[in-house]
Amino acid sequence: MRVDAVTLFPAMIDSPLSESIVGRAREEGFLELGFLNPRDFTEDRHRTVDDKPYGGGTGMVMMAEPVYRALKKVRKKNSFVILLTPKGRRFDQPLALELAKKKHLIFICGHYEGIDERVTPLADMELSIGDYVLTGGEPAAVAVIDAVTRLIPGVLKKEDATVNETFTGGLLEAPHYTRPGVWRGEKVPEALLSGNHKLIAEWRSTQARELTGKARPDLPAGGQAKKPARGKKKI
Repeated sequence: MRVDAVTLFPAMIDSPLSESIVGRAREEGFLELGFLNPRDFTEDRHRTVDDKPYGGGTGMVMMAEPVYRALKKVRKKNSFVILLTPKGRRFDQPLALELAKKKHLIFICGHYEGIDERVTPLADMELSIGDYVLTGGEPAAVAVIDAVTRLIPGVLKKEDATVNETFTGGLLEAPHYTRPGVWRGEKVPEALLSGNHKLIAEWRSTQARELTGKARPDLPAGGQAKKPARGKKKI
Protein backbone atom coordinates (compact mmCIF):
# COMPACT_ATOMS: atom_id res chain seq x y z
CA MET A 1 0.00 0.00 0.00
CA ARG A 2 1.07 3.55 -0.72
CA VAL A 3 0.19 6.29 1.78
CA ASP A 4 0.92 9.99 1.33
CA ALA A 5 0.29 12.76 3.83
CA VAL A 6 -0.16 16.42 3.00
CA THR A 7 1.21 17.99 6.17
CA LEU A 8 3.18 20.95 7.46
CA PHE A 9 4.89 18.69 10.00
CA PRO A 10 6.01 15.41 8.37
CA ALA A 11 8.09 14.35 11.39
CA MET A 12 4.94 14.16 13.53
CA ILE A 13 3.84 11.25 11.33
CA ASP A 14 7.13 9.80 10.12
CA SER A 15 8.75 9.34 13.53
CA PRO A 16 6.07 7.29 15.33
CA LEU A 17 5.42 5.22 12.22
CA SER A 18 9.10 4.25 12.01
CA GLU A 19 8.86 1.93 15.01
CA SER A 20 7.42 -1.49 15.85
CA ILE A 21 5.10 -3.30 13.43
CA VAL A 22 4.51 -0.35 11.10
CA GLY A 23 8.22 0.39 10.97
CA ARG A 24 8.89 -3.21 9.92
CA ALA A 25 6.08 -3.02 7.38
CA ARG A 26 7.83 -0.05 5.79
CA GLU A 27 11.20 -1.80 5.81
CA GLU A 28 9.70 -4.92 4.22
CA GLY A 29 7.84 -3.01 1.52
CA PHE A 30 4.26 -3.59 2.67
CA LEU A 31 3.82 0.15 3.27
CA GLU A 32 5.30 3.07 1.34
CA LEU A 33 4.90 6.34 3.21
CA GLY A 34 5.46 9.73 1.60
CA PHE A 35 4.98 13.37 2.57
CA LEU A 36 4.10 16.59 0.80
CA ASN A 37 4.60 19.85 2.66
CA PRO A 38 2.31 22.66 1.46
CA ARG A 39 5.18 25.09 2.06
CA ASP A 40 6.93 23.52 -0.92
CA PHE A 41 4.01 24.60 -3.13
CA THR A 42 4.02 28.31 -2.31
CA GLU A 43 5.40 31.11 -4.47
CA ASP A 44 6.29 33.90 -2.02
CA ARG A 45 9.70 34.12 -0.34
CA HIS A 46 8.18 33.56 3.09
CA ARG A 47 6.53 30.30 1.95
CA THR A 48 3.24 31.43 3.42
CA VAL A 49 0.67 28.71 4.03
CA ASP A 50 -1.78 30.40 6.41
CA ASP A 51 -3.64 33.66 6.89
CA LYS A 52 -6.18 35.35 9.16
CA PRO A 53 -9.75 34.04 8.90
CA TYR A 54 -12.40 36.10 7.12
CA GLY A 55 -14.92 37.41 9.64
CA GLY A 56 -12.31 37.62 12.39
CA GLY A 57 -11.52 35.22 15.18
CA THR A 58 -8.48 33.77 16.88
CA GLY A 59 -5.82 31.70 15.18
CA MET A 60 -4.80 31.26 11.57
CA VAL A 61 -6.30 29.19 8.76
CA MET A 62 -4.35 27.13 6.24
CA MET A 63 -4.75 28.49 2.72
CA ALA A 64 -6.40 26.37 0.04
CA GLU A 65 -3.97 26.85 -2.85
CA PRO A 66 -0.81 25.22 -1.36
CA VAL A 67 -2.85 22.24 -0.20
CA TYR A 68 -4.51 21.96 -3.60
CA ARG A 69 -1.18 22.01 -5.42
CA ALA A 70 0.32 19.36 -3.13
CA LEU A 71 -2.72 17.13 -3.60
CA LYS A 72 -2.71 17.62 -7.36
CA LYS A 73 0.90 16.48 -7.59
CA VAL A 74 0.38 13.18 -5.74
CA ARG A 75 -3.20 12.22 -6.59
CA LYS A 76 -3.73 9.42 -9.13
CA LYS A 77 -6.72 7.55 -10.53
CA ASN A 78 -6.64 4.93 -7.78
CA SER A 79 -6.03 7.41 -4.93
CA PHE A 80 -8.46 7.74 -2.04
CA VAL A 81 -8.21 11.12 -0.33
CA ILE A 82 -9.07 11.51 3.35
CA LEU A 83 -9.51 14.89 5.02
CA LEU A 84 -9.01 14.59 8.78
CA THR A 85 -11.62 16.80 10.46
CA PRO A 86 -13.83 16.77 13.58
CA LYS A 87 -16.94 16.80 11.37
CA GLY A 88 -15.97 13.62 9.55
CA ARG A 89 -17.16 10.04 9.83
CA ARG A 90 -16.07 8.37 13.06
CA PHE A 91 -13.15 6.00 12.52
CA ASP A 92 -13.66 2.40 13.66
CA GLN A 93 -12.41 -1.12 12.97
CA PRO A 94 -14.85 -1.88 10.11
CA LEU A 95 -13.66 1.26 8.36
CA ALA A 96 -10.03 0.28 8.97
CA LEU A 97 -10.75 -3.01 7.20
CA GLU A 98 -12.33 -1.11 4.33
CA LEU A 99 -9.40 1.29 3.96
CA ALA A 100 -6.88 -1.58 4.12
CA LYS A 101 -8.19 -2.70 0.72
CA LYS A 102 -7.22 0.59 -0.95
CA LYS A 103 -4.07 0.83 -3.06
CA HIS A 104 -3.28 4.46 -2.35
CA LEU A 105 -4.41 6.62 0.57
CA ILE A 106 -3.78 10.34 0.85
CA PHE A 107 -4.31 12.12 4.16
CA ILE A 108 -4.83 15.88 4.32
CA CYS A 109 -3.74 17.12 7.74
CA GLY A 110 -5.00 20.47 8.89
CA HIS A 111 -3.23 22.55 11.52
CA TYR A 112 -3.76 25.79 13.42
CA GLU A 113 -7.51 26.57 13.15
CA GLY A 114 -7.94 24.18 10.21
CA ILE A 115 -7.99 24.45 6.43
CA ASP A 116 -9.96 26.75 4.15
CA GLU A 117 -13.36 25.05 3.73
CA ARG A 118 -13.00 25.12 -0.06
CA VAL A 119 -10.53 22.24 0.22
CA THR A 120 -13.25 19.90 1.55
CA PRO A 121 -14.74 18.95 -1.86
CA LEU A 122 -11.33 17.67 -2.94
CA ALA A 123 -11.54 14.77 -0.48
CA ASP A 124 -13.26 11.43 -0.99
CA MET A 125 -13.96 11.14 2.73
CA GLU A 126 -13.96 13.34 5.82
CA LEU A 127 -12.73 11.40 8.83
CA SER A 128 -12.58 11.93 12.60
CA ILE A 129 -10.97 9.76 15.27
CA GLY A 130 -13.01 11.14 18.16
CA ASP A 131 -14.65 14.04 19.88
CA TYR A 132 -11.65 15.93 21.18
CA VAL A 133 -9.29 18.62 19.91
CA LEU A 134 -5.77 17.84 18.67
CA THR A 135 -3.01 20.21 17.63
CA GLY A 136 -3.56 19.10 14.06
CA GLY A 137 -4.46 16.21 11.81
CA GLU A 138 -1.07 14.56 12.16
CA PRO A 139 -1.74 12.52 15.36
CA ALA A 140 -5.03 11.39 13.83
CA ALA A 141 -3.24 10.31 10.65
CA VAL A 142 -0.80 8.25 12.74
CA ALA A 143 -3.67 6.43 14.47
CA VAL A 144 -5.47 5.65 11.22
CA ILE A 145 -2.35 4.58 9.31
CA ASP A 146 -1.30 2.32 12.19
CA ALA A 147 -4.72 0.66 12.38
CA VAL A 148 -4.88 0.16 8.62
CA THR A 149 -1.30 -1.04 8.12
CA ARG A 150 -1.60 -3.98 10.53
CA LEU A 151 -4.52 -5.25 8.44
CA ILE A 152 -2.50 -5.43 5.22
CA PRO A 153 -1.95 -9.12 4.38
CA GLY A 154 1.55 -10.18 5.38
CA VAL A 155 2.23 -7.39 7.87
CA LEU A 156 1.28 -9.56 10.85
CA LYS A 157 3.10 -12.86 10.52
CA LYS A 158 0.29 -14.94 12.01
CA GLU A 159 -2.54 -15.07 9.47
CA ASP A 160 -5.28 -15.22 12.13
CA ALA A 161 -3.82 -12.42 14.27
CA THR A 162 -6.54 -9.95 13.26
CA VAL A 163 -9.45 -12.39 13.50
CA ASN A 164 -10.06 -12.79 17.23
CA GLU A 165 -9.24 -9.39 18.62
CA THR A 166 -10.92 -6.33 20.05
CA PHE A 167 -13.82 -4.92 17.97
CA THR A 168 -13.96 -7.98 15.72
CA GLY A 169 -17.64 -8.86 15.55
CA GLY A 170 -18.47 -5.79 17.63
CA LEU A 171 -16.94 -7.20 20.83
CA LEU A 172 -14.04 -6.36 23.08
CA GLU A 173 -11.40 -9.06 23.31
CA ALA A 174 -11.32 -11.44 26.27
CA PRO A 175 -8.67 -10.79 28.96
CA HIS A 176 -5.14 -12.10 28.48
CA TYR A 177 -2.75 -13.69 30.99
CA THR A 178 0.84 -14.91 30.94
CA ARG A 179 3.38 -16.35 33.38
CA PRO A 180 3.55 -16.64 36.33
CA GLY A 181 0.38 -18.62 37.02
CA VAL A 182 -0.01 -16.83 40.34
CA TRP A 183 0.98 -13.18 40.62
CA ARG A 184 0.63 -11.36 43.95
CA GLY A 185 -2.09 -13.74 44.99
CA GLU A 186 -4.05 -13.46 41.73
CA LYS A 187 -4.43 -16.72 39.80
CA VAL A 188 -4.84 -17.29 36.07
CA PRO A 189 -8.39 -18.59 35.34
CA GLU A 190 -8.51 -22.38 35.48
CA ALA A 191 -10.07 -22.64 32.01
CA LEU A 192 -6.91 -21.21 30.41
CA LEU A 193 -4.75 -23.79 32.20
CA SER A 194 -6.94 -26.75 31.26
CA GLY A 195 -5.47 -27.48 27.85
CA ASN A 196 -9.05 -28.05 26.65
CA HIS A 197 -9.36 -25.92 23.50
CA LYS A 198 -13.15 -26.08 23.46
CA LEU A 199 -13.36 -24.97 27.08
CA ILE A 200 -10.86 -22.17 26.44
CA ALA A 201 -12.84 -20.96 23.41
CA GLU A 202 -16.08 -20.97 25.41
CA TRP A 203 -14.44 -19.08 28.29
CA ARG A 204 -13.06 -16.43 25.95
CA SER A 205 -16.41 -16.02 24.19
CA THR A 206 -18.24 -15.59 27.49
CA GLN A 207 -15.63 -13.20 28.85
CA ALA A 208 -15.70 -11.11 25.66
CA ARG A 209 -19.47 -10.68 25.87
CA GLU A 210 -19.49 -9.93 29.59
CA LEU A 211 -16.63 -7.44 29.27
CA THR A 212 -18.31 -5.70 26.34
CA GLY A 213 -21.63 -5.52 28.16
CA LYS A 214 -19.93 -3.95 31.17
CA ALA A 215 -17.39 -1.64 29.56
CA ARG A 216 -18.83 -0.88 26.11
CA PRO A 217 -22.57 -1.66 25.93
CA ASP A 218 -22.75 0.77 23.01
CA LEU A 219 -20.94 -1.70 20.73
CA PRO A 220 -23.15 -3.64 18.27
CA ALA A 221 -22.63 -7.04 19.88
CA GLY A 222 -22.45 -5.93 23.50
CA GLY A 223 -23.33 -8.83 25.79
CA GLN A 224 -26.20 -8.63 28.26
CA ALA A 225 -24.40 -10.39 31.10
CA LYS A 226 -22.36 -8.19 33.37
CA LYS A 227 -19.79 -9.33 35.87
CA PRO A 228 -20.05 -7.89 39.40
CA ALA A 229 -17.82 -4.91 39.96
CA ARG A 230 -14.53 -5.74 41.66
CA GLY A 231 -12.67 -3.40 43.96
CA LYS A 232 -9.51 -1.85 42.58
CA LYS A 233 -6.29 -3.40 43.77
CA LYS A 234 -4.10 -1.25 45.98
CA ILE A 235 -0.60 -0.53 44.73
